[in-house]
Amino acid sequence: MKNSVHRLFAVALVAGVLAGCQTSSIDTTLTSAYQANAQGDLADRKIEFATKQFAAGNYGLAEKNFRLAVEATPDNGEAWLGLAAAYDQLGRFDLSDRAYDRLLKLEGRKASILNNQGYSYILRGEFKKARKVLADAKALAPENAIIEGNWQLAVAG
Repeated sequence: MKNSVHRLFAVALVAGVLAGCQTSSIDTTLTSAYQANAQGDLADRKIEFATKQFAAGNYGLAEKNFRLAVEATPDNGEAWLGLAAAYDQLGRFDLSDRAYDRLLKLEGRKASILNNQGYSYILRGEFKKARKVLADAKALAPENAIIEGNWQLAVAG
């Protein structure tokens, strides 16, 4: 009986000591930094794969991977630009408009963004809107041959 009382006392003592342990003071700074870096690496891999798929004409796979990159890093302009272009190629202009709006808020009115947005309007047959946006792109990058080519398409339309 004495042994069981001693054991019970020892268990109660250990339980009391363990109850005093706390884990709320763990520093999560390194964990958060690691997660952010991992998200950035994931986005970079998704963008690289999506760009290859876009170039190969696999717009559905490109869209999926650009979307995953945007979800991993919502402030990534390159991912948003690719996503908008993929939506354009899929004829999902409602979604491409939203992507261009987000991209313009993130990056501002850059020639490359305006060029893609103008091309989006060409794909829809909205040549007046295309000319307006492409005129702004030309003003920002007057020597850009791609913008000039899209301008010519918009004027001809």
